[in-house]
Amino acid sequence: MPVTGIASRDGRRAVYRLSPRTVWMAVIGIGAAVAGWIIFADRLLSPLYATGASIAVCIGGFIGMALLLKQQYAHRSGQIYASDLSAQIAQSIITYSPFPMAVLDHEGRFVTINDASSQLMGYRRGELMGEDFFTLLDNGNRQSVLEKLELVKQGAMQQTLTTIIHKTGFPLEIQLVLLPLSEGNNVTGALAIGQDISDRKRNNERIRYMAYYDDMTGLPNRRMFMMHFNEVLERAGDRFIGMLYLDIDQFKLINDSFGREFGDMLLLQVAERFTRGLSGEDMGARMEGDEFAIMFVSLHSEKELVEKARALLTTLEEPFEMQGFPFHVTASIGMATNCKDCDAGSIIKKADMALGRVKEQGRNDILLYSEDWNNSSLERLTLQHELKQGIQRNEFFLHYQPQYHLSTGKVVGLEALVRWQHPDRGLVPPGQFIPLAEESGMIVQLGEWVLEEACRQNKRWQDDGLLAVPVSVNLSIRQFMQQNLKDKIATILRETGLSPQYLELEITETMTMDVQYATQCLLELTRLGVSISIDDFGTGYSSLNYLKNLPIGRLKIDRSFVRDIQQDPGDAAIVAAIIAMAHNLNLQVIAEGVETEEQMNFLKQHACDEIQGYFWSPPLPSEQITQILVRN
Repeated sequence: MPVTGIASRDGRRAVYRLSPRTVWMAVIGIGAAVAGWIIFADRLLSPLYATGASIAVCIGGFIGMALLLKQQYAHRSGQIYASDLSAQIAQSIITYSPFPMAVLDHEGRFVTINDASSQLMGYRRGELMGEDFFTLLDNGNRQSVLEKLELVKQGAMQQTLTTIIHKTGFPLEIQLVLLPLSEGNNVTGALAIGQDISDRKRNNERIRYMAYYDDMTGLPNRRMFMMHFNEVLERAGDRFIGMLYLDIDQFKLINDSFGREFGDMLLLQVAERFTRGLSGEDMGARMEGDEFAIMFVSLHSEKELVEKARALLTTLEEPFEMQGFPFHVTASIGMATNCKDCDAGSIIKKADMALGRVKEQGRNDILLYSEDWNNSSLERLTLQHELKQGIQRNEFFLHYQPQYHLSTGKVVGLEALVRWQHPDRGLVPPGQFIPLAEESGMIVQLGEWVLEEACRQNKRWQDDGLLAVPVSVNLSIRQFMQQNLKDKIATILRETGLSPQYLELEITETMTMDVQYATQCLLELTRLGVSISIDDFGTGYSSLNYLKNLPIGRLKIDRSFVRDIQQDPGDAAIVAAIIAMAHNLNLQVIAEGVETEEQMNFLKQHACDEIQGYFWSPPLPSEQITQILVRN
């Protein structure tokens, strides 16, 4: 049904009718305007060209709506009423539009501006009427906008990115759309529509910063570093590029002891020292956690790279000021160069491998990657996989090395030593698979099997009526740090039926560094009835103070001291001192690695209690140990 209405002007009345087609066309026009606004809102964080297109669609929708209504009113009521209505619509659009709008005359002077423009630029409407629009532009943008306006005078819509100076003096980044205003066939001016993109640019910069920089230290992150590193390598040519990969020693312990806030503050200060002397194309980055990477471009040799790495370690010698207290830290550094590779990922991988070896060798040092490691790394990975399979397939067995009383020559104990019979490699030396087991964590599962098997075998010998002696089992540091170690050992003793007095656990000095934990753990174990000995004595890092405070019954002198007691007076003095000190503390002493009669005689002269080594017996399978126990 048609819609009817009445319009009047100067007292004259006219009847007009809107057909359904007219209504639908008006709805389409309004829909186009709404769609334009939605598109514009959706593009707030999009590239600039999308913003200009969205503004154009939005304004086009409004204008289209006005023209449609103008056409229908003109058809029904006469041109005078239609022109009046379209003018009202255009005025409403300009006045209430959320976009800054301004009407410019043919010379670029302001005819009118809307409230959005006034709020954007800081001027009241009356201050700009008749003023030249170009006076508000930044000097560098005036010529470009002038050229755009000349094209608008020819009837073409234009858009550009420009800078307008706010009344207070600060610049505004504006996306500007210029639409021609025509009267008949003549362009009489321009409609300028703007959008402030300053906030959006700041948001984009913030997003970019978050994507490429570490928020805490302000250094480039891994992504940024890799991009820059690859770019440098692409244009490096014959230039020498050095790469350092480093981390803070014992940083997890620092975090656990003092809290993450303390650790973050420490990393912030460390990052400042690491990057203090960088220049030119050199770059430092925080890769993750406490790991940093530094790239040096202007170097000439590996020697110079080593000097740079040494200098970085030197910067850490001065203590850090943390919460009013001086705090010392050390770092480990792995190094690699572009001599063999031009790919950033490969170079970083090599530097990381070098870092891993530094940490294995004691930390607080530097190491340059060697190409000889490449095959060995794959070999280690393969062997680690086969180690896991070996545990599942029961490919391990035990040998036992007898321990003898030095004066009587009688067997006083047995040390259980694990062996691996690989189906293809044959007998794998313990020096190859034990470090891999410790590194991967499989040493816990393997150590529990060794402990259970040694207790079961010892109980079997005793049930056969053979000589009852303690069996010694080495504990790894991973086993020792388990909170339920006492319960596991108690369960094994109960299931195997071995009396606790016939089990001796060997630990290293390093395990006693945490004196409080070590004391509590060892007291719990000795309450079970097992005995404790210190293995490889003389090679650890602990204070000798623990010898008088921990429940230790025996010291084992490391074989490295015993080996050269006949040739090295220093080793001889150390062995003699260890024996005397242990006896003064009422501790038994056993020397391992005894291989010659001269070594045995020296130990006998200094009243060593027991010996263990190839001179009297190598490690043997259980069947041969049975014969030795029968003879004793």
